[in-house]
Amino acid sequence: MRSAARRLSAVCAAGALAVTLAACANSARDDGTAAQGGAGATGGTLVFGAAGAPKNFDPIFNDDGESFRPIRQIYDTLITYKAGTTELAPGLATKWESTPDGKTWTFTLRDGVKFHDGTAVDGAAICANFDRWFNMSGAAAQSQMIYYGDIFEGFAKNEGDATGSPLYTGCTAPASNQAVVTLTKYKGALPAAFGLTAFSISSPTAMKQYNANEVTQSGDSFSYSAYATEHPTGTGAFKFQSYDRANGTVTLVRNDDYWGEKAKVDKLIFRIIPDENARKQELAAGTIDGYDLPSPADYASLKAAGQQVLVRDNFNILYLGINQKNNPALKDLRVRQAIAYAINRDALVKNKLPEGGEVATQFMPSTVAGYAQGVQQYPYDPEKAKSLLAEAGASNLTLNFYYPTEVSRPYMPNPTELFSVISEDLKQVGITINPVAEPWNGGYKDSVQKAGKQDLHLLGWTGDYNDAGNFVGTFFGREKAEFGFNDPALFSALAAADATPDPAAHAAAYAQANQDIMAKYLPAVPLSSSPPAIVVRSNISGLVPSPLTDERFNTVSKG
Repeated sequence: MRSAARRLSAVCAAGALAVTLAACANSARDDGTAAQGGAGATGGTLVFGAAGAPKNFDPIFNDDGESFRPIRQIYDTLITYKAGTTELAPGLATKWESTPDGKTWTFTLRDGVKFHDGTAVDGAAICANFDRWFNMSGAAAQSQMIYYGDIFEGFAKNEGDATGSPLYTGCTAPASNQAVVTLTKYKGALPAAFGLTAFSISSPTAMKQYNANEVTQSGDSFSYSAYATEHPTGTGAFKFQSYDRANGTVTLVRNDDYWGEKAKVDKLIFRIIPDENARKQELAAGTIDGYDLPSPADYASLKAAGQQVLVRDNFNILYLGINQKNNPALKDLRVRQAIAYAINRDALVKNKLPEGGEVATQFMPSTVAGYAQGVQQYPYDPEKAKSLLAEAGASNLTLNFYYPTEVSRPYMPNPTELFSVISEDLKQVGITINPVAEPWNGGYKDSVQKAGKQDLHLLGWTGDYNDAGNFVGTFFGREKAEFGFNDPALFSALAAADATPDPAAHAAAYAQANQDIMAKYLPAVPLSSSPPAIVVRSNISGLVPSPLTDERFNTVSKG
């Protein structure tokens, strides 16, 4: 059963009527503070163990949790989410409303907010950010704007792989405390998507000074501007101080001029510790104060040692991706179905994922409106898998299976273990597996999502907001190298669902799309949804676990 907060978020995300939006806005706290605050002593330094290195600190060029964690502390968005929930709440905007057709959005801004460089947050600054995203030039830069492509669909001038028709048409500032954004059509993701970390608001002055739009590509590697690497400038509760790559530390300091609840600690350090066991040992030694995604097998021992294991609500999906581009056999639905039948997902969830994990039957958690009943099922059946492979003439199939290292994700606590279990299942039905391991921030995501080098791969998603489009639309709403297929019928069905304003019809359209995806397309195999945890020492108070992994550290203190 969905919580009240999630039901409200779904209404906010799906409804475009101004009266609905006003209700959503009024339900949220408007004092700019977190829903729950810390009660411990103030001051000092909080050290958090990060599982991987940030790609950079420019929000628009990121889509992964290890980059977003520090970014969320440095920046704010127009709309945010109430701590610990998916419920919409005021951010830089105290109020937001749209016209009935969902094509015009008006934001009323907080008074007196300043960027870290001292410049004012006003309507012109908001418009400068939207215009920057829309007018971004260069195939390299556009390719790194994953969230922009999913939500705003196209650029003023598409380059490289960008092909969509842009949703955005313009932004005006009729008053210093107002910004009005105009679009070409209704978008089901809005207003919730205005709270995406990728759409955090940056200082136009700093972006200009440090050449924020400079992105270059060499092979599969990207280089970013001085703004993204050394001078990120937002409005958040913490300011960027440094990123010491040699020592793997990101250092932030308290923003004494923050508009909301000011940080309780003086300094926030993210130490990059890729190995989960090493993070656990550092926590026990007291050299870090917390880390994300502890192994489910360690929950009991962590609690016994006096640590706090804070379990989030389940709001994610893990899947086995299938790329149809490189191996002709994978274009055959029977082969993809055989792969699904070959995997013992019940055993995988029971033995390798946190308590409370569920076998996934489709590409979203059951709490999201649009979840379908009666989808095509693929229970563990190795004999059926062998039969389908033989029927398709693919009994001697060999596949390149990519999996990430140096990372733990909410949906994927130990990628190597998951790879081992799944690959063994596939071998049992006669499929030969060539394993390819790559570091998460050392080429893995570019290999599978940009270059499409793999046949199979492990990946997943933690929801950004409560709407089906944030799951299936993100995965399968347009042609992507990750899956290597082009099916206009599926893309059109998902676009039509996204463009349906009525909440009930919106959910029904996505439910039908989910049924078709599982029966007709099967572009990947949904594996599981599971509740990830975050762990902190006994003397830490005020950390509110978020189903969106949207934890803010300004409320956290050390006793």
